[in-house]
Amino acid sequence: MKRPLLLALPLLLTTSAVVAQATSTTLSGTVRDAAGQPLPGANVFLKTTFDGATTDSLGRFRFTTRQTGSLPLLVTLLGYQPQEQPAPLDGQPHRFAVVLKEVRNQLGDVTITAGSFEASDEKRSTVLTTRDVQTTAGALADINGALNTLPGTSRVGEEGKLFVRGGAAGETRQYLDGLPLQSPYNASVAGVPSRGRFSPNLFKGTVFSTGGYSAEYGQALSAVVGLNSYDLAPETQTGISLLSVGLSLSHQQRFERSSVAVTGDYTNLQPYYGVVPQRWGWTTAPQSAGGSLAVRQRVGELGMLKVYGAATRSAFALRQPDPAFDGGRPVALRNNNEYLNATFRSPLRRGWSLQTGLAGTRDEQDIRPDVQRVRELEQSLVGRVVLTNDSAGTYWNLKLGAEGLAQRYQQQYQPAAEDAAPVLRSGFDETRAAAFAESDIAFSNQLVARAGARAEYSRVLGRWNAAPRLALAYQLAEGTQLSGAWGYFYQTPANDLLRFGQYNPGLRFERATHYLVSYQRVKNDRTLRLEAYYKDYAHLVRYAPLGLTGTVLLPVSPGSYQSTGRGYARGVDVFWRDKKTVKGLDYWVSYGLVDTRRQQRQDPQLAVPTFASRHNLSVVSKYWVQPLHTLLGATFSYGSPRSYYDPNLPGYNQGRTPSYQDLSLNLSYVTSIRRNLTIVHVSCSNVLGRNNVYGYRYAATPDASGHYPGVAVTPAAPRMLFVGLLISINKKRPADTETAPE
Repeated sequence: MKRPLLLALPLLLTTSAVVAQATSTTLSGTVRDAAGQPLPGANVFLKTTFDGATTDSLGRFRFTTRQTGSLPLLVTLLGYQPQEQPAPLDGQPHRFAVVLKEVRNQLGDVTITAGSFEASDEKRSTVLTTRDVQTTAGALADINGALNTLPGTSRVGEEGKLFVRGGAAGETRQYLDGLPLQSPYNASVAGVPSRGRFSPNLFKGTVFSTGGYSAEYGQALSAVVGLNSYDLAPETQTGISLLSVGLSLSHQQRFERSSVAVTGDYTNLQPYYGVVPQRWGWTTAPQSAGGSLAVRQRVGELGMLKVYGAATRSAFALRQPDPAFDGGRPVALRNNNEYLNATFRSPLRRGWSLQTGLAGTRDEQDIRPDVQRVRELEQSLVGRVVLTNDSAGTYWNLKLGAEGLAQRYQQQYQPAAEDAAPVLRSGFDETRAAAFAESDIAFSNQLVARAGARAEYSRVLGRWNAAPRLALAYQLAEGTQLSGAWGYFYQTPANDLLRFGQYNPGLRFERATHYLVSYQRVKNDRTLRLEAYYKDYAHLVRYAPLGLTGTVLLPVSPGSYQSTGRGYARGVDVFWRDKKTVKGLDYWVSYGLVDTRRQQRQDPQLAVPTFASRHNLSVVSKYWVQPLHTLLGATFSYGSPRSYYDPNLPGYNQGRTPSYQDLSLNLSYVTSIRRNLTIVHVSCSNVLGRNNVYGYRYAATPDASGHYPGVAVTPAAPRMLFVGLLISINKKRPADTETAPE
């Protein structure tokens, strides 16, 4: 099962040799649109032959051929008129400058949009960019915080993660440059929100799909986040960030065909907590130190090799409000995380292109709730190979891929601090393989389909699955289309459910079936999107409480695990964005309605999950004040009351929290220090100081009157104030413009 992973490395190292085979005539050049912008992904080849290439992110191409005489050079790209011009094949190098004309109302304007929000410089239906992440009030430059302002998400303040369309956070899979992330969030404990591990500055684009996504994505029941990193750094630059919670230093060096970027970060909230009172008793304020290294190298004319590595150390300790503990329940956490990602992409021959990579993760957590101790260690290696053929131009393409995972998870649980206390060891070794095939097919200028299938095998489950998927898009008018999607989506149960695998050999893949219909209109810098969906869950894991393993009493009975849980989620999402009506103003409004029930884990019956809000609303606005060189931002978020279990009331999950409401503001002032670009950034979350309640904790036993005491789960403080001074050395302040600088 490790063989696919080992095969990926030779492909990574030797593909450049395939591209650089010696031939008699070299053809190169650029492909641009009528406005002079580069067109990546264009197919350039000699007619009647298989010799050709695909343009890179700068619209450049280069290939060699043994053909002689003269043949037509054909250039095609979805949504543009094909162009031919003669190419002399006389053994001498020849360079071409090709300009393609856009085809109005053709397939290039019809894309599969059901369930997905895409954002990058290469996507014409941009919804959320990296700059949006950085400037969204309340997100604090966290990718997940910004995505939580889009429809389909529920604000779960005590977690800080992505909860999409009635699905738990673990049902959303995140990918970095095509490779799945095993540990996308910083380590945390229950009640303390976490952040994403990666800075938005790393990425040129983000794909957020809330359902019906491509067959190349697996192990996700609800949603997928695709993070696509930059290629070569645009310029040599040094950055210094002085923050109210720490310090960050960075330097990137640009060479002709390569770049290197190094960052170092240190965060310590102790000084901040000394100024701003906290509701919780922090014994050790959150602290972290980390760094990263990104190396980019162009291989040949069109290949790109990327290597990214990062390491983080973090720790905190506090006393959380708990009715069973006077002065709060003590909790401490230490986390060490290392991550390495290497990817390579290049065009091959005959219209094929390759994308492959390897990624390794090591995540170690030491958690001490009260007198107990839990140590978790997860190590994983994942490899991926994807081949794409676009030789058919605007009519169809083909994508083939394979993915392999080797994972080891270990947990040690000690119920007491004494050395003599028994230690329960559990864990599993997983080897997982997956393969997929997918094609986009154009039936006409207005109708396009995406058909695909994915198959996976899990050694720890001893089972296969097969997941067919289908999507359609029909163009109603220019910039307006109707889309639909359907498919099966599988996921192995969570680590804590697999660690007692010897007691539950009958577990299965959890499954969700998606049905989606969406309407989208993008015109004149305005976007309207409406989507209705239904999600059917099957084979969710259920178990009975309290079990005895050896001499250790567990909160659950491992032998009772069964894949008999079920559920559903249905609803409507609405998104409106306007960057045109008011000069300098960019705003969006998102609303999501979700009706969901599920029976999973210890649920005795179908019930509304405690993390799901029926109604979710976000209003985000950003206004650039040119005379003041200042960007003003505001975000209002609303979530309707969430369910929770109150042992003092009859029934299950019958309690209701107050509604969630948050108004956050930020300000970014652009100036210069010794002519170096400088930004002063100030932000404040929940400026009105609303007392948001996320749920309640109850004692395990009733008091003398038969009542179960409880305390509210709330944020550590009603507001979060952030101040930063960001200096970019060697990057000059841009000339006055009518828009905010990138």
